[in-house]
Amino acid sequence: MKVVILAGGRGTRLSEETTTKPKPMVEIGGRPILWHIMKIYGAFGFKDFLLALGYKGDVIKRYFAEYRLHNSSFILDLSTAAIDVVRPGGEDWRVGLIDTGTATMTGGRIRRLKPYLGQEMFMATYGDGVANIDVNRLLEFHRSHGRLATITAVHPTTRFGALHLDGGKVLKFAEKPQLGEGWVNGGFFVLEPQVIDYIDGDESVFELAPIERLVADGQLMAYRHEGFWQGMDTLREVKRLEELWNSGNVPWKLWDD
Repeated sequence: MKVVILAGGRGTRLSEETTTKPKPMVEIGGRPILWHIMKIYGAFGFKDFLLALGYKGDVIKRYFAEYRLHNSSFILDLSTAAIDVVRPGGEDWRVGLIDTGTATMTGGRIRRLKPYLGQEMFMATYGDGVANIDVNRLLEFHRSHGRLATITAVHPTTRFGALHLDGGKVLKFAEKPQLGEGWVNGGFFVLEPQVIDYIDGDESVFELAPIERLVADGQLMAYRHEGFWQGMDTLREVKRLEELWNSGNVPWKLWDD
């Protein structure tokens, strides 16, 4: 099953990081967040990716074109240019790097991938959010209800410490907790091929008209993910993810080293 990752965004709120690279290439722990997302899927055996490229897509192309080289140990004979690989590196992934336009919206990017998706169910997510989501359970949920689309609903992390009060007495304080109520779109979709027919063209924002039409037709279901989820829209969120990685407490790290 193919996994679509929307990797064409500019990341304007991360302008300090994204003047020379696209948002999915902003690094956490020395690796692009895009790599972390792919590792989440790879941990469950999903290794056939389609990356919808846009803004500075050449940076992502170069990263994967050189990925095996940078992750291998080898001996180079400069007189003959022969390379003897002594420790192979890299992942057993198949990665499609597809230009979908610099100004194309999220729905339009998915629509542009139609020739590569065929008539099979596929998964999709954004190139800027991680979670400790069980992808297999998400897929089982989608198959159980028979609708065209499944969206993952998550609790967002508040920017502020949460106070639990009894009058003026503080009963509990939680720094930056996952909110106990309220659900937002966390990405991690499962989509049937017919969903593409709900997308009009390049200007279509998937989260607007296509989703609204799916809801109106009773074709959208929500998988509730109660665990960790974190988007990366601001430098504050980049810092939080980096702090978690450096602490060794990495909720989204579902793979073995």
